[in-house]
Amino acid sequence: MQPLTFITLSKNGESSEKLRDALVGSGRAHVLSDCGSPDQMLADVVRLRPSAAIITVAADNSEKEFALIKQLVAASPDTAIITAAHDPAPALILSSMRSGAREFLQLPIIADEFHAVLDRIAELSAAGKNTSQKSGRVIAVFSGKGGTGVSFFGTNLAAAMGVPTLLIDLDLQAGDAASFLGLDTKYSLADFVNNRARLDDSLMTSLVTPHSANLAVLAAPLEAHEAEDIKPQDVSEILHLLRQRYERIVLDLPHTFDPVTVAALDLADDILLVLTLDIPGIRSTRRALKVFDRLDYPRRKVHVVVNRWTKSIDVELKKVETHLGEQLIGFVPNDYNKVMNSINLGQPLVQADPASKVTIEIKRIAALVSGSSQPPSSQPRKRLLGVFGRQNTPSPVDLSTILEDMA
Repeated sequence: MQPLTFITLSKNGESSEKLRDALVGSGRAHVLSDCGSPDQMLADVVRLRPSAAIITVAADNSEKEFALIKQLVAASPDTAIITAAHDPAPALILSSMRSGAREFLQLPIIADEFHAVLDRIAELSAAGKNTSQKSGRVIAVFSGKGGTGVSFFGTNLAAAMGVPTLLIDLDLQAGDAASFLGLDTKYSLADFVNNRARLDDSLMTSLVTPHSANLAVLAAPLEAHEAEDIKPQDVSEILHLLRQRYERIVLDLPHTFDPVTVAALDLADDILLVLTLDIPGIRSTRRALKVFDRLDYPRRKVHVVVNRWTKSIDVELKKVETHLGEQLIGFVPNDYNKVMNSINLGQPLVQADPASKVTIEIKRIAALVSGSSQPPSSQPRKRLLGVFGRQNTPSPVDLSTILEDMA
């Protein structure tokens, strides 16, 4: 289920902060904008088309807010308007409803009432999306440590989608995903942020770099210092806009849980957690899964993928799964020469060599997270073991034994 999106307007800083805390704390909502004026709210609602807009009103001075509600209803009929007030006077509630508000919230927030309002907004939002607004699927590619091949896997995954897809490089300090596609980019995420108040279809199209008919790239900042100006709320807002224009968005993420990365992970429909089957890779993956649990991410949106799988790895996969508490859903074979050639030439391997085993597995994973195939059973594991075989002699490090010690 995709999160609900909200824009808020309150002249009282404390009320605004409590509303935001309640929305974020619900685990079901993202605040796209905290507006400081009615004009800003009107502009942001027209541009962002959120699920709902919350306006705090006062019983003794509410005419401007009621006029704003009427404007919002006319400009964005699919956005549910919610009024909030400390004084739940019947006349105030009636006037807000007559102006076009769908719901009323009493302040301070009453938990049961608040969750009931969210339930009704979710129903309205789902009905609206079924009839009008499209919303693309966001797939985050992440690893708890460097050197696992996240950028290679992410770029090839994006190229394998087969539908209009945008690859976003969110490694703000050192992102280089565009080079994996052989692209020189003129604009970047920093340009999106600097122009976010006037982003429309035409401007967004001009700021991304096309690669092929179904793939475009939004590059990381071209200068390292530009990363400092990109905030978590900027990323949430931009992803909200872009998922209405692309069927798939693939996020190439850095290896840290910084605020921007967490904001992106929050909005992801699927997280592909990439590991290599060595002790540092397994340890970092287990740590990442624990962080996801603390962030209250449902395990159904987290999928663990093994990269650089080779027949020389003498480890029982079942023991790795038991140690992680998560099934391994993909095994991307190690083919160093082909992978390095594709990177150096700037040609995605899934396009340059459609018959390679790396390509076949990445396309299978792309189909899986796109919902066009069933979750894997033990069959992929048996198939891959059959392809690569098993060595009868142990590897220099017996990972199975070490996993037992780590448990």
